[in-house]
Amino acid sequence: MGIQLRTFIFLDALQPQFASFIGKTARGFLPLPEMASTFVEIAPGIAINRVTDVALKATKVAPAVQVVERAYGLLEVHSEDKGDVISAGKAILDFLGVQEQERLKPRVATNQIIRAVEPYQAQIINRNSRGMMILPGQSLFILETEPAGYVAFAANEAEKAARVFLVQVQPFGAFGRLWMSGPEAEIDAAAQAATAAIEGIEGQLPPDFVDR
Repeated sequence: MGIQLRTFIFLDALQPQFASFIGKTARGFLPLPEMASTFVEIAPGIAINRVTDVALKATKVAPAVQVVERAYGLLEVHSEDKGDVISAGKAILDFLGVQEQERLKPRVATNQIIRAVEPYQAQIINRNSRGMMILPGQSLFILETEPAGYVAFAANEAEKAARVFLVQVQPFGAFGRLWMSGPEAEIDAAAQAATAAIEGIEGQLPPDFVDR
């Protein structure tokens, strides 16, 4: 069975909140802010074990995230040395026998802002988040991407662009999901940056693509 490259994205500098979120939620070797990082998502999921092996044998990168699902697998590797992260990505691509541009082109599945969040809704969100708390009255930005792994790039770029609070990121599964909160103007800027980041990624349309 062939391996499909779903997500392949390089993050030049992990932002403080996103790096801290990975450190809080991941089971691997935890990254620090400003480290470079690459996220790779493939199908079928079990093959991500081989991808991890290739990256670690070829370079000195450290893995923070490895998720092995039946359908999809996700790997994150990072290092203070950007060259090492780039080399790890090249080794992965060589192993898969593909070029970077053969990754899937992501799409934004959901892009919505809830303004002046009500206190009860804020409590529900906080019960299910592992990042910062959303406070009543703040605005909430919700983003879904397909494939899932690209939401990591969206989260990092949004944090670069605005003073927002990272509530939750889920970069694996059928869809990637991001929740960010903050003042209305900052959330608008974060949403614009995140959406532009996803729309700016080039790649191949999936075989079953339908213009939705």
